Amino acid sequence: MLNGSKIPATVITGFLGAGKTTLIRHMLANAKGKRIALIINEFGDLGVDGDVLKGCGDEVCSEDDIVELNNGCICCTVADDFIPTMEKLLARENRPDHIVIETSGLALPQPLVAAFNWPGIKTQVTVDGVVTVVDSAAVAAGRFAHDHDKLDAQRQADEGLDHESPLEELFEDQLTAADLIILNKADLVSASDLAGVRAGISDHMSRRPIFVEARQGEVAPEVLLGLGIGTEDDIANRKSHHELHHADGHEHDHDEFKSFVVELGPISDAKAFTEGLKALIVTHDILRLKGFADMAGKPMRMVVQAVGSRIDTHFDRPWAGGEARETRLVVIGLHDIDEAAIRASLAALAG
Repeated sequence: MLNGSKIPATVITGFLGAGKTTLIRHMLANAKGKRIALIINEFGDLGVDGDVLKGCGDEVCSEDDIVELNNGCICCTVADDFIPTMEKLLARENRPDHIVIETSGLALPQPLVAAFNWPGIKTQVTVDGVVTVVDSAAVAAGRFAHDHDKLDAQRQADEGLDHESPLEELFEDQLTAADLIILNKADLVSASDLAGVRAGISDHMSRRPIFVEARQGEVAPEVLLGLGIGTEDDIANRKSHHELHHADGHEHDHDEFKSFVVELGPISDAKAFTEGLKALIVTHDILRLKGFADMAGKPMRMVVQAVGSRIDTHFDRPWAGGEARETRLVVIGLHDIDEAAIRASLAALAG
């Protein structure tokens, strides 16, 4: 195929809870008839983001156009999952106008972008751009240490501090791959703090991507789509920490992280449950908690999305006829997270 007839694909990455799914929902709601296929990758066993997006109810994002990859991090399963999924999309008679890929919050974008050079994919699809969504409030609060000198000083003062934080490296790798950086949740920080977040990111990048400030993921599709970068041809300039440290091709893994699904019965008190979650997240340093809850006496299911101590809950749709009402939550943390204690605490919170 000629370059002009290649299907553009946008990779949307970003750390846990940055707002990727919210950004995509807004994009779909304002797509103006553009047929968009979604590939969604979850870290964990519960496809929360895909289920949320399937509720959009618009011709641009029918359920047939949404593919969930729940078998692991997409950057580790390129050959087994991503390539076959792309081949199926391209073999369809009614092919999409644009492909959007939402990576797991724990994914390295670089291997995924490199996969677009795969024979049979490169001739038909091009990476329109990599969009990295940033939780501005979390960064402003010091969730990630961009200042390595300060980190070194902390390391000298505390021998128990890890030499390298896998979370910091992952965050930096997602920024390194970006063509467009969305400073999301801008309404939660002051103008000066937001300027500091932008400066801190820029100071640690050799490339100069575009920055866009956003509230609740509200970015016009015209800004996100149609960048025309062809990122797969520039992958050599966006190496991840892993690629720089393991030039021998050592396999990347996610041993630093752990995820598990907790299944509970109906929740008796929504307010008490939410407040209890906040305390639980802080006590066990949970990175991300998300899922669906069955609220006793309520006809609709409740979506639970938490990052750090910030928790968002809302009712998204009625429970379907014949659908089992249940509470299922994905918990994501570092590898030494106390799963047994968290399960026990969540069961107690459910009442």
